[in-house]
Amino acid sequence: MSSLLHRIEQSLTNLSGAERAIGEYILKHPELIPNMTTRDLSKNSGVSESSVVRFCKSIGIGSFKSFKLELVKDLTLTGMNLTDFEILHQQDEPYDLFRKVAHVNKSAIEAIPSSLDRKEFEKAVGVLKDAGRLLFYGVGGSATAAMDAYYKFTKLGYPCQSHHDFHFMLSAIPYLDERSVFFAISNSGKTKDILELARFAKSKGATVIAITNLDKSPLYKEADIRLCTPVVEQDHRIGSIPSRMTQLTIIDALYLSVFHAKGESVIDQYHEARNEVIRLRR
Repeated sequence: MSSLLHRIEQSLTNLSGAERAIGEYILKHPELIPNMTTRDLSKNSGVSESSVVRFCKSIGIGSFKSFKLELVKDLTLTGMNLTDFEILHQQDEPYDLFRKVAHVNKSAIEAIPSSLDRKEFEKAVGVLKDAGRLLFYGVGGSATAAMDAYYKFTKLGYPCQSHHDFHFMLSAIPYLDERSVFFAISNSGKTKDILELARFAKSKGATVIAITNLDKSPLYKEADIRLCTPVVEQDHRIGSIPSRMTQLTIIDALYLSVFHAKGESVIDQYHEARNEVIRLRR
């Protein structure tokens, strides 16, 4: 049981009747809570919405949104955690690990709405629709997300660049201007190379969009637009799995949103590229 759920269990006897009903419902269905609103939780537990707010304050959390974020973090970092070194002490068969990976990735993706601010996401789409040049950069596991974004937005006709080499990216930034966007992708938000490139890009007038976790990291503070992922992995881990899935999901959503806005103007080019793919298969 996560520390938050344990705290709720220990607090039940000290809560009011309505708050106790909420706590008991959460203990029975913790995996459902991150995707609920206060209205959903009040209806399912048979109490008022104001009781949900009072419940959060009674256990020491200021808002329902903050409660959901802490619950997501606890669930993913304890019971569902796969990527810390404790996995070596578990006697899982390969197919058991497959099922756990599927479960933890699904849970991480479902947790994104609890961390992603709608206004920030819509602001990012607005900037991208009118953008000129796009640069994408990430290191380690985040480099996969950067390359995926580079591939997708190139298909939309944007002049894009992405490369794992810091000095290569450094040489591209002087060509940025006010219509350019620099995507800084980092789970921790503390990677020095990303921070240096983000600051350089800002000095050229480019908009910096960060895809990073919700903890207020240096990158979070540096960015113009923050697309926050939930905290679903320890910083010290054997590899990026659920954190990479959250980054890729946000990139997919940005791509589809921009395609929806620009689709009519690029559909002929999509069909032309597709026809060439089919021709070259023969």
